Amino acid sequence: MRIVQAYRLAEFAAKHADAGEALNAWAATVRRATWRSLIDARRTYRHADAVRAASGTVVTVFNIKGNHYRLVAAIDYELQVVNVLNFLTHAEYDKDNWKKAL
Repeated sequence: MRIVQAYRLAEFAAKHADAGEALNAWAATVRRATWRSLIDARRTYRHADAVRAASGTVVTVFNIKGNHYRLVAAIDYELQVVNVLNFLTHAEYDKDNWKKAL
């Protein structure tokens, strides 16, 4: 898979230093992956979830660093592209405000 806007991972790690290692591990795993569906992504990340944003866009949410953070990404399985959209603490994610922005 190719990660679009991968620079965001460094931005997130700068803001949440304790998540840097986990974000790097996630990126390395995703780059090696060849996912064809959410089912494939779940074989790698058991708790990956498809979530519908307010716009109707379906994104995939990954738990990062032992469920402390959520990484929101749009995945195009056909093109093998993962677009990093957002990175949130568990509390920020639970407020659901991020869904309105997508």
